[in-house]
Amino acid sequence: MPGVPEIDIGPLIRGHDDPGVAAAIDRACREVGFFCVVGHGVDPGLRGRLDRAARAFFARPEADKAAIAMARAGRAWRGWFPLGGELTAGVPDRKEGLYFGQELGPDHPRVRAGTPLHGPNLFPAEPADLRPAVLAYLDALTHLGQVVLQGIALGLDRPASWFADHFTADPLILFRIFRYPPPPPADDGWGAGEHADYGLLTLLAQDGHPGLEVRTPDGWVEAPARPDAFVCNLGDMLARLSGGRYVSTPHRVRNRSGAERLSFPFFLDPGWDAVVDPATGGTYGDYILTKVSRVFPDLARSAVADQQ
Repeated sequence: MPGVPEIDIGPLIRGHDDPGVAAAIDRACREVGFFCVVGHGVDPGLRGRLDRAARAFFARPEADKAAIAMARAGRAWRGWFPLGGELTAGVPDRKEGLYFGQELGPDHPRVRAGTPLHGPNLFPAEPADLRPAVLAYLDALTHLGQVVLQGIALGLDRPASWFADHFTADPLILFRIFRYPPPPPADDGWGAGEHADYGLLTLLAQDGHPGLEVRTPDGWVEAPARPDAFVCNLGDMLARLSGGRYVSTPHRVRNRSGAERLSFPFFLDPGWDAVVDPATGGTYGDYILTKVSRVFPDLARSAVADQQ
């Protein structure tokens, strides 16, 4: 599709620092802030398994879904939220969803310390396959994200390991599954308003139904919705770490397909203690808390209260 280039990252997956791939990623990051990756090596069977389990969960009665509501996870920030329960730019989105992150047990130091965004995931009793599918997907996408960051580092004329050496040796992993219901008749299909991601790198899988729109220099364009590819986009933090060379591009969601749409955004961010502001010593943990509190303000207030 015009505006969102497709890049085969197969050479990077195979361990080659391919200058052609790095140059293509660099151009996409400078000009658009979005690109679509193929040749990524993620098992399509795993993506299908995750899609089936997610649909089975969203089809269950609301009382069943509420058993893993986000309020039950406290400051770990995990679980289900209902239609309209998430805000973009202060406006409720027309979607419901599930929040996941790296699976951490009670003995992990950050869990013991009550660090926000760290802890165990909330999984439903049914469908039972959602838990293993999510955990396997988190592992696969963490690996893929680190490989994409290697290509981005090469595009910045840095060593391939630059992000891992300085920011993502112990990354903050956030994963969402969103369900956009079919819009009512004569509805414009708005699912999520215009926004830019605030983190490092987003890897988005989709179910084949279009909906994601990207603001490019040529105007708004529809991003590819290929179920065998991942749409990658840069967040505000990566734009900052690139010294402004790369762009964090606004985007929005309009589900005008007439069908239910599932999307699977995976966020690979710097580690909680990674210093992202050398002038002040500010960490990524400091930064992200100010961002996520705008999405779920009530939950943020309760999490902060729990720490006091």
